[in-house]
Amino acid sequence: MALGVLIALALITASAVAVVITQNSYDLREERVALRHAGATLDGVLALPRTGDGPYGLVVFVHGDGPVDATHETFYRPIWESFARAGYASLSFSKPGVAGSEGNWLDQSMEDRADETLAAVAWARARPDIDGGRIGLWGASQAGWVMPKAAARDTRLQFVIAVAPAVDWQRQGRYNLLAELRRDGASEAERAAALNRRETTLRLLRGGASFDAYRDAIGAETVGADEGADDGGADGMTADRWRFIAKNYTANATADLRAMRGTPVLLVLGGHDINVDVADTEKAYRALLPHGTLQVRHIPDATHSLVKHDVEDSEVRLTLTALFAPRALFADGALADQRRFLERLDAGTGRATGSS
Repeated sequence: MALGVLIALALITASAVAVVITQNSYDLREERVALRHAGATLDGVLALPRTGDGPYGLVVFVHGDGPVDATHETFYRPIWESFARAGYASLSFSKPGVAGSEGNWLDQSMEDRADETLAAVAWARARPDIDGGRIGLWGASQAGWVMPKAAARDTRLQFVIAVAPAVDWQRQGRYNLLAELRRDGASEAERAAALNRRETTLRLLRGGASFDAYRDAIGAETVGADEGADDGGADGMTADRWRFIAKNYTANATADLRAMRGTPVLLVLGGHDINVDVADTEKAYRALLPHGTLQVRHIPDATHSLVKHDVEDSEVRLTLTALFAPRALFADGALADQRRFLERLDAGTGRATGSS
């Protein structure tokens, strides 16, 4: 009897492992690459379509906030696979100080990040397997302050795919703070206290205060607890984080969006986004970009990261889906809409499109 149970458990385990391996295998060829920029070496991945010699179109990935590695802990791979089906490669570098990359991403301004993005584009244009005329940017969240800067400076960029970008850093922070307070069922007193701390934080930033001054003003017991709402995603405040926010809290994409007016843009917005006010973002993009260059896709069931709302809302379900069915993390239409955008761009220039 015991032997039978052991055999059954072994078979179940083997089946589960087989499912995980199959579901986490992608129709891609991945190449480890390195970029030398600003005195540091960045570690990255170039994901190419499984077949063919190119030259391929290319999507250069621009990360959102946080210590993101080149694959975003494998989260990017279903997106890369979808782009590969349209005949596009994907290029992504780990942020400075993450994985094999040198430096510290918290030392960067949004201008620094745009410089880094353009260095990645220049690196890719030197490769014979990349079509230098079919390179664009993909970015989420904080990338909304980076990609317009890069596209305004490099008029050869063919497109921008902007996933849940914000326009104004401080407006985004207030929206995010209030949305999280509502989600958590905060009382009016808690809401008022949080808004008061936020105003104190902004006053200190405007005055060029040090981290120690911030800590003294806010109170040591709250430092690292909830001040990340000011920039839409930090889990806690540290001295490095404070310096990063001080460099970037005035970020506003308005002027850069105006400067990139001729670049085709796909704006992808989720219906359950508590990080970014998607209505505010859409209004700004429509006002700043000329008719005919902007396409907007609403994904009603998607969160800020384009994950299905009910999946992201459950830690257990999120973990199991990521492990056993990573493509199913994404809300319906999220991947297909982005792939079709690339296919239609190519069709508009007379190029062959990828398979569906």
